[in-house]
Amino acid sequence: MADSQRTAGKDSSREQSKNPRHAARMAKKKAVIDAAIAAATDEHGLLIVITGNGKGKSTSAFGTVARALGHGMKVGVVQFIKSRTDTGEEAFLGQHAEWHVTGDGFTWDTQNREQDIATAQRGWAIAARMLADPTYRLVVLDELTYLLSYGYLDSDSVLDALAQRPPLQHVIVTGRGAPDALIELADTVSIIADEKHAFRAGVKAQPGIDL
Repeated sequence: MADSQRTAGKDSSREQSKNPRHAARMAKKKAVIDAAIAAATDEHGLLIVITGNGKGKSTSAFGTVARALGHGMKVGVVQFIKSRTDTGEEAFLGQHAEWHVTGDGFTWDTQNREQDIATAQRGWAIAARMLADPTYRLVVLDELTYLLSYGYLDSDSVLDALAQRPPLQHVIVTGRGAPDALIELADTVSIIADEKHAFRAGVKAQPGIDL
């Protein structure tokens, strides 16, 4: 028998010997997962916070919007800070969800704190209406964290509205620098890290990817 044939036979035997061990490990893992699923019997609306310096916070939220719409849920979206109305997400998802772009642009563009506060409060009035209405099964508050960290809104009032919302209503809050009190209140928190970004290499924001 050639050396290559003997080597192939040994490799095949080693692979076959792995199969029972793999099956045993997966059986144990399945038992643990099945037990966790069986124990998760509570059902209520979730407060999800997506924060961190990395790209993809709003994108993640809008993916959940698509999922909720697919289940026939009523969805409301309020975008704070941002002022663009030509984004792909609004063009498509806005046909199926109630969508409000309430910002005047980034603070370094407006350079007017009083204007930013007034704009934030108008946007929050829309959000507060949604948070009080049980027909909205998902509400996305995009970039809300900035309004809290900048002091444009009263944090206690915002947190109280989130805590007192209808029992089965889900809320997603996005934005950098989520305050500790919001993180404490949340059911799920995801922190997206900034490892690398094309913009720092001189690549401009592009339709379909960034807007």
